Amino acid sequence: MEQNIKVLSELPINTKAYIDNLNCKGNIRRRLLDLGLVKNTSITPILESPSGDPRAFEIRGTLIAIRKEDTDLINIYL
Repeated sequence: MEQNIKVLSELPINTKAYIDNLNCKGNIRRRLLDLGLVKNTSITPILESPSGDPRAFEIRGTLIAIRKEDTDLINIYL
C-alpha cells in the first residue's frame, strides 16, 4: 500500500495525519523533537492566524503554533 506523503504545511484544517520524518538538522530538529514531533505521532491543524502563518496544531493533546517555514520541513502521511 502506497502512503500519501505530504508536508505538514499542505494539510487542511481539521485533517488528522501522522509524522513521517523531519527534513532538518541541528537546533530546529531538536526544537521540533522537543515539542513532540516524532515519527508516527498524530497531528491535526486546528487554527490558522488571519495572515495564514503560523498555524496551531494539536499534538499529544496540546495546541502548538508552528511557522510555515518549519512545517515545510515536516513530512506527514494520512
